[in-house]
Amino acid sequence: MQNSVAEKADFWFDPVCPYAWVTSRWMGEVEQVRSISIDWHVMSLAVLNEGRDLPPDYRTLMDSAWAPVRVLIAAETLHGAQYTKPLYDAMGTRIHVDGNRDFELVIKEALAEVGLPDELADYGSTDEFDAKLRASHQGAIDRVGDEVGTPVVAFNGTAFFGPVLTRIPRGEEAGRIFDAAVQLASFPGFFEIKRTRTEDPSFE
Repeated sequence: MQNSVAEKADFWFDPVCPYAWVTSRWMGEVEQVRSISIDWHVMSLAVLNEGRDLPPDYRTLMDSAWAPVRVLIAAETLHGAQYTKPLYDAMGTRIHVDGNRDFELVIKEALAEVGLPDELADYGSTDEFDAKLRASHQGAIDRVGDEVGTPVVAFNGTAFFGPVLTRIPRGEEAGRIFDAAVQLASFPGFFEIKRTRTEDPSFE
């Protein structure tokens, strides 16, 4: 580890987003080579896309995307924030690495993996904790605006949409990319870097 002083990151994710998954795996690599504290927060692509005119396939995905985030918020509310990241890891591995799009099964298996009661799955089809879901989501939007997606990452309090990665940086390369992100975030006049994606995300 290069720095003795811990950096602070806040990470907002939707478990169905492949780009958030890649970036979250990068953050896991960063934890191995830098002093960093990360807080994990739920945001929702379903909430973000409410009322928008979407292609039919993406609308179908957004309709089904409510269940995983609702269950995550229910687990956090009823059992504690210490379950947010492990439950995300369990869901994301099934969705992105295993290619499982049966979110009902994903939720059931993920809850079992992290030792949470299976009845939490019932919250996926109710709006009981939607106010808390929307508040968590708004925590990201308040920092970056609504013309974004997932992930949203704040570096020492300064948040951006992204970084959007298609491959998972490993080891010291992950650390150098993190150092660059922190440096950019430290300059108050920096807002955006963007280019068109030319490859799909890889989870290897």
